[in-house]
Amino acid sequence: MSNDNWLKWAVELQALAQAGLAYTENKYDIERFERIREIAAEMLTEPSGMPLEKVKDIFCGEKFYPTPKIACRAAVIEDGKILLVRETADDGWCLPGGWVDVDQSVGSNIVKEVREEAGMDVVVDRVIAIQDHRKRGHEKYALGIMNVFALCTRTGGEFVPNTETDACGFFAPDELPPLSLKRTNPEQIEMCFKAYADPNWKVELD
Repeated sequence: MSNDNWLKWAVELQALAQAGLAYTENKYDIERFERIREIAAEMLTEPSGMPLEKVKDIFCGEKFYPTPKIACRAAVIEDGKILLVRETADDGWCLPGGWVDVDQSVGSNIVKEVREEAGMDVVVDRVIAIQDHRKRGHEKYALGIMNVFALCTRTGGEFVPNTETDACGFFAPDELPPLSLKRTNPEQIEMCFKAYADPNWKVELD
């Protein structure tokens, strides 16, 4: 039995339990849903190798109805080259971006991430795609993730090394550096170039 099946079942059980806890007021149902959520966490301890308490902290800490996390990536293209930053976490290169903060909109978060990771000021021009992390070849994750990709135009700024990224540069599609694949893959970069070249591009929606 594959770890993918375990992950799928655990995620579904956790979502059902969290939704139940969000809506029920019956104390007996609360106990049942809490136990189902514990079972989901226990199912993840074996394939992940993490201690149960750590899995529960990450996987079972939220309340309210379960929804996917939102992340964003910016595509800044100039002279046939695309902006990439090098992550200090794994020395891989990726489109600037990250989780959407709770006090930001998707658009403002894209601007913020490019400024923080690449030192550049940008304006967001148009959305390229809204992708499901699970369908795009990234590493498996216990929570659903929706990635929003947007074309942006640089208006100024200059790169300064920081805690998240230690280099940035513009790269042609046939000269890409080693990528941080859990953040950006070659197909997504190709998609960004296609969207940039096509003024009638239709947003990809998973």
